[in-house]
Amino acid sequence: MKPFMPDLVYFEPDALKYPLGQELHEKFSALGTPVKITPSHNRITDLPGSTELEKYRIAKRTLVVGIRKTLKFEPSKPSAEYAIPLATGCMGHCHYCYLQTTLGNRPYIRVYVNLEEIFAQAQKYIDERAPEITRFEAACTSDPVGIEHLTGSLKKAIEFIATQPLGRLRFVTKFAHVDSLLDADHRGHTRFRFSVNADYVINQMEPATSPLSDRIEAAKKVAAAGYPLGFIIAPIMIFDGWEEQYASLIRWLAEALPPDLPDLTFELITHRYTATAKRIIEERYPKTKLAMNEEERKKKWGRYGRVKYVYPDEPMREIKEKIPAWLKASFPNAEISYIT
Repeated sequence: MKPFMPDLVYFEPDALKYPLGQELHEKFSALGTPVKITPSHNRITDLPGSTELEKYRIAKRTLVVGIRKTLKFEPSKPSAEYAIPLATGCMGHCHYCYLQTTLGNRPYIRVYVNLEEIFAQAQKYIDERAPEITRFEAACTSDPVGIEHLTGSLKKAIEFIATQPLGRLRFVTKFAHVDSLLDADHRGHTRFRFSVNADYVINQMEPATSPLSDRIEAAKKVAAAGYPLGFIIAPIMIFDGWEEQYASLIRWLAEALPPDLPDLTFELITHRYTATAKRIIEERYPKTKLAMNEEERKKKWGRYGRVKYVYPDEPMREIKEKIPAWLKASFPNAEISYIT
């Protein structure tokens, strides 16, 4: 698939005072992409579209260039200590994505141009936690690889973290456009992770993302470039034939990747949803095949009294027994960081 190009771009006026903001303005002006000015990247009120669904689809093709004013980083457990805010929003249309609810009525893609200020704040967090390692997650609220060909921000973050003896960077992607990152001076401080899943999940519920075969080819390139590599299998779903499809996925990874990859990790996350997420998903993707029947789920209370619907005990036990066992058989030296 071709890399993402927005149909419409907004700029905060102050973003043009930064080199990246100027560069992006020149780039999109030269391409003839419609460019507008907005007082705030957090509030776009004049998106075209006659219905909410049409506005949503247009928003997912809209880029907003702004300044990250809030430099307090959010926590990002269990994968890292902090989320480093390079961007917010994603051009993918994954039906199950938690950004459906967390971004609410702001699903457009925001990129932040005040990178030096963001890196300076990361430096403060590293210094505060010394002599412990501080890990930063760059993909909590976006897929930074999907816009890297436009911004170059992720490569800058990788090379900044490379200079930090006590800093580490992590991110995950569903996109295969990794070539510009292969020559980055990462010094082994950045873990490059790919989100993978069963064919059924990718084909039915991950529109506008790279095919699985392309992600695996990209992973091979990343491994050859010396990055610590990881995979997130998420969300793990139960459907007719799920065991064979997940076993097949793991066999494919084992056949494609170099044997005895050092420091390979897997993170496993089962599907869960909230009532709010279900409502939004069904509004935005009315033909979705995402199974969200509360009668087939178990309630789990999260933080702030929120209720999530997870798989019942027996199906969850099957997942937690079978998938780690298949991984251990194919990747005996890999670490399964967690399964939830």
